Amino acid sequence: MTDILLIALYAFLGAAAAGLLGAGALRLLRHRSLVVSLTVIVAVAVTAMLAGTLAVAWQMFLSRHDLTVVTIVVAMASVVSFAAALLLGRWVVARSKDLARAARSFGTGGSFAAPEARTTAELSALSQELEHTSARLAESRERERALENSRRELVAWISHDLRTPLAGLRAMAEALEDGVAAEPDRYLRQIRTEVERLDGMVGDLFELSRIHAGALALTRARISVYDLVGDALAGADPLAREHGVRLVGQRIDAVPVEVDSKEMSRVLGNLLINAIRRTPADGTVAVAAERSDDGVVLSVTDECGGIPEEDLARVFDMGWRGTHARTPPAGAGLGLAIVRGIVEAHRGRAAVRNVSGGCRFEVVLPPAGAG
Repeated sequence: MTDILLIALYAFLGAAAAGLLGAGALRLLRHRSLVVSLTVIVAVAVTAMLAGTLAVAWQMFLSRHDLTVVTIVVAMASVVSFAAALLLGRWVVARSKDLARAARSFGTGGSFAAPEARTTAELSALSQELEHTSARLAESRERERALENSRRELVAWISHDLRTPLAGLRAMAEALEDGVAAEPDRYLRQIRTEVERLDGMVGDLFELSRIHAGALALTRARISVYDLVGDALAGADPLAREHGVRLVGQRIDAVPVEVDSKEMSRVLGNLLINAIRRTPADGTVAVAAERSDDGVVLSVTDECGGIPEEDLARVFDMGWRGTHARTPPAGAGLGLAIVRGIVEAHRGRAAVRNVSGGCRFEVVLPPAGAG
């Protein structure tokens, strides 16, 4: 038993010395190629085995012939081990270079295509992750492109909508200043109307900027959807009468929600104004509020005739105002963008779909107590 322990001790000391030297070499060469690291590891294993064998042989006084045999066996094993390490290292490095070349496409705005050659499990996992990242980047670039187009349209619409009232205000101001206005009171009323219109546009832009900056502070309170819808219908009734449109409340459940009542009133107000302006005279705008599996669904249904299917995805974008036939006489196409921003700030979602004879705008809110 003592001899076995001594053999183990001498073998361990010899292997430990080789291992320490190998660790130092790996530290110095840690930034080099994987082939170098694999070669060092194989060299450590072979050297450790040889050092332990020689230490035991020296202590056990093996014959020169036996020592030579052991050394030859270790040398042959080391040759095979080094060859295997080199082949494995070169194969892994080649697969890594293929993956690196495929990943360079990210820098040029392209998509990632995984190399077809088989590789290790780790490199395969990395390749799959790069594919997922590529898909997310493509979606992000598409959203950025759509947002940039929306911004350009918004700037164009705002420039057009500002130029018209400003030109009118200048003309009326010059007429009043020169004393050539036949009806000064009518001019003053028109000036006030245009100023209120401009003030509304500036207010919408400010609200949208707060939403996009994440600075929309919500003061939540528990309120019944019945009261929320009732206030919105009362506020939109004068505009509906002016356009000859009937407002109807359908299936309005008294469901509690925790929302910022001021901001949600703006959401319903924007949806109702949008629906009333696009519904022909003698038409009907219906409002409903009911429970669903996702929470509470508020809906506004109009009789606008529908939205082209290709435009449905853009309805809530900044500056979108549809076809010329659907474009209202006022507004910069910000109302529905504000609706989506406020609803998403409440952790809800806004959607639109075509129904028979018109459109149905839906706002889904989490139920009270959902967090």
